[in-house]
Amino acid sequence: MSTREATTGPAAATRAEYCVIACAEAWRGDGEVLASPMGLIPSIGARLARHTFSPDLLLTDGEAMLLAPDGSVEGWLPYRRHLAMVTGGRRHVMMGASQIDRYGNQNISCIGDWERPDRQLLGVRGAPVNTLNNPVSYWVPRHSTRVFVERVDMVSGVGHDRAAAAGPAATRYHRLGRVVSDLGVFDFATPDRRMRLVSLHPGVALDEVRAATGFELAVPEGVPRTREPDQEELRLIREVLDPRGLRDREVRS
Repeated sequence: MSTREATTGPAAATRAEYCVIACAEAWRGDGEVLASPMGLIPSIGARLARHTFSPDLLLTDGEAMLLAPDGSVEGWLPYRRHLAMVTGGRRHVMMGASQIDRYGNQNISCIGDWERPDRQLLGVRGAPVNTLNNPVSYWVPRHSTRVFVERVDMVSGVGHDRAAAAGPAATRYHRLGRVVSDLGVFDFATPDRRMRLVSLHPGVALDEVRAATGFELAVPEGVPRTREPDQEELRLIREVLDPRGLRDREVRS
């Protein structure tokens, strides 16, 4: 800690650090489930949750090892157990989204018509299985009308409307937790399961979010600000989890 920090306290939280906190909150109360964050800020968020309010969360190296929050190996996760957790609803994934609509349908496959796309992306990969078999949240580092769209060009991750139309087999483990972007936090806790604004990050205006969203959001009265990280959380983020400050390259203040 610098002399200035010792005198005046730590610097105020950056936008990226609010995003880390918002991602971490996705795993609050999950208990002993496998956290599968995809991307830098979700990964910092998952490790922060494990360090603080979700000590039973399971972290992996993406292959076969269970990791402690400091990155050391604390166990082995054989593929058969991993598969059982995935198919039994005991994993919470945080994926990215090239497009997402009001009901949570996500696209990471292509932009434009599927038969002749303008851009080829990752492909659907594990998104359909993820969304139908275990809780899923989303992280969007650049909130814009190109991502938050009226209709996705191709469904990769299954949203609430399509899961409901497919019936009980699709809805048994289907749960979309939250969507975190660089502007705010969103969920689907509405009667018709469309996207709702939960909180705005400090410095973001409601009109800014509306202008950057390609569909009408559900907006309750008195939308709060995203919760501020406390001093211990800031210390963990800055000194333990991301001392190189890579988070600020993904989300600039």
